[in-house]
Amino acid sequence: MPEHTKLEEIPLQDIRPKAHVWKALVAKYQKPNALRASWQLINTVGSYVAVWVAIYSTLGISIWLTLGLALIGAGLVVRTFVISHDCGHGSFFASKRANAIAGFITGVLSLTPYQHWRWEHARHHATSGDLDRRGMGDVWTMTVQEFLEATPWTRFCYRVARNPVALLVGGSLFLVLINNRYTTVGAGKVERLSIYGTNLCILLLAAGMSWIFGWQTYLWIHFAIILGSGVAGVWLFYVQHQFEDAYWDRGYYWSFVSAALEGSSYFRLPKVLQWFSANIGFHHIHHLSSRIPNYNLEACHNSDPLFHQVNALTLRDSVRCFNHHLWDEEAGKLISFRQLSQRAG
Repeated sequence: MPEHTKLEEIPLQDIRPKAHVWKALVAKYQKPNALRASWQLINTVGSYVAVWVAIYSTLGISIWLTLGLALIGAGLVVRTFVISHDCGHGSFFASKRANAIAGFITGVLSLTPYQHWRWEHARHHATSGDLDRRGMGDVWTMTVQEFLEATPWTRFCYRVARNPVALLVGGSLFLVLINNRYTTVGAGKVERLSIYGTNLCILLLAAGMSWIFGWQTYLWIHFAIILGSGVAGVWLFYVQHQFEDAYWDRGYYWSFVSAALEGSSYFRLPKVLQWFSANIGFHHIHHLSSRIPNYNLEACHNSDPLFHQVNALTLRDSVRCFNHHLWDEEAGKLISFRQLSQRAG
């Protein structure tokens, strides 16, 4: 292909063999900027601390004011988590040590063990959209055939797991209170120590905050913040890969680039929500190159029309995503339980 050929001239489905093209395109956006990273860390963690100060200063005035501040705090926890997420990819700072320190601190604030989560998340990027390698760092997804052949108990559990309330509320609480507090089979020494160290720091922080606020007041405020951030985080993660025309394929045919550009969404959020989510809505760019820091994702997305051909979702579209439950291998799309029942009927 001539060097002057633009990416918009290449059909999306034909991009796989043109690896040298997209790699060259994203290369300049993979460079971390210490100044931008430091400022983002300061304005995020600083704002989160300021929210807690505001909550303390306004206690007893109005429960609605407190809950409103807690909602802002929840948004900041999401932003804090994305910073930890970038550190885990080694993209936030150029320095590995700086990423490790910032990742651990932001991990404690978002109740996420940095090194352990980093290890699990790397497997998610390596297997996203691969039907033969499901089960690590993804949403439980069954094919139509698997669901039809499953036992009644498994079908029931799957229906519960795909219920929006169970997924958003139950799923977020499970992740924060259980999954992130214990080690996973196969985790190494570093990952296990990450769990123990994070849990210890969380307990010490909780003890200090309980001394300032009183343990009951602190717990219900922090619970509101963590629940809000958890629901928002699970919502974001779900929408990133669980839309109707998402990409799934069997291992032999699976393509990393197709999984990124066709199996990861562009969640087009209002600017305020884009700020709180630290640009992670540009998820197709992130999966194409996880070495791009979140503060460069939008610029990369805007750099070439090819990236505008991907699945773009709005907030309204994201709600509809919860109606997609099973992967239909014949149709090549996600379908609902209702659609499956209509076929059987």
